[in-house]
Amino acid sequence: MTNIVAGKVAIVTGAGRGIGRAIAMLLAAEGARVVVNDVGASLDGSGTDAGPAQSVVDEIKAAGGEAVASTLTITEPQNAEGIVQAALDAFGRVDILINNAGILRDRIFHRMSWSDWSDVINVHLHGSFNMSRAVAAHFREQNSGAFVHMTSTSALIGNFGQANYMAAKFGIVGLSRGIALDMARFHVRSNCIAPFAWSRMIGSIPAETPEEKARVEKLQQMTPEKNAPLAVYLASDAAGGISGQIFSVRNNEIFLFGQTRPIRTLHRSEGWTPDAIAGQLKDAFAASLTPLDRSGDVFSWDPV
Repeated sequence: MTNIVAGKVAIVTGAGRGIGRAIAMLLAAEGARVVVNDVGASLDGSGTDAGPAQSVVDEIKAAGGEAVASTLTITEPQNAEGIVQAALDAFGRVDILINNAGILRDRIFHRMSWSDWSDVINVHLHGSFNMSRAVAAHFREQNSGAFVHMTSTSALIGNFGQANYMAAKFGIVGLSRGIALDMARFHVRSNCIAPFAWSRMIGSIPAETPEEKARVEKLQQMTPEKNAPLAVYLASDAAGGISGQIFSVRNNEIFLFGQTRPIRTLHRSEGWTPDAIAGQLKDAFAASLTPLDRSGDVFSWDPV
């Protein structure tokens, strides 16, 4: 199957580098016209640079595709409307939104500042809402559309020093699920991807000992480009019927994540007291409690 998104118009946020760039490039190669949105900020969200977005547009055009650049920040609702308007002005419609933009402010929790918290929430969660809300009316009117949101195994499983990032990325799971439920009647789909990739977000992993160097070499196989095919597929009509789901890509593996459901129950017809709970709950639930794993504990094998 070729040109799986031919004729579609896509907006990709954070598309100037890394995973966003890879998705934008593949969307264009598969026939979509693309709005490449990126403010050009540093990893922690500081600064701006129009260069990354324009560079991706130039690459797409050089390969025979169609694209326009946008450097508006997604953290303001009016800017999100402006990014959507750029798609309408350039291409006349919008069919796909890839919510990919993000920043990192890693801090151990007791040292996390309000700005560390609020800035990460603002870009990831508020930004994803702003963009999703800005395209929602258009998707509803045309009775079609696809959202793909980037979450993280840091949220789905856990990681040290990332309470802000974890909260934002778990919030995106809820946002995606809510969109999927509310907009199913309009044939609009919404899914999440938790990507693995060697990028500037994990490029600081130490590689000093032979063992560390060997592990980093394997991690470097997880290029941003490995995540793009699933994103493009989920954005296409070929993924009809798939909505409200959470996927992950790890090198050449694709995973489907389970979602939170009750797994054990305790019942007392006479009701509960704290003492009664103390006498029963721990032993009854112990084998089913979720351990304090980090992502690396669950994905303990090298990427394949």
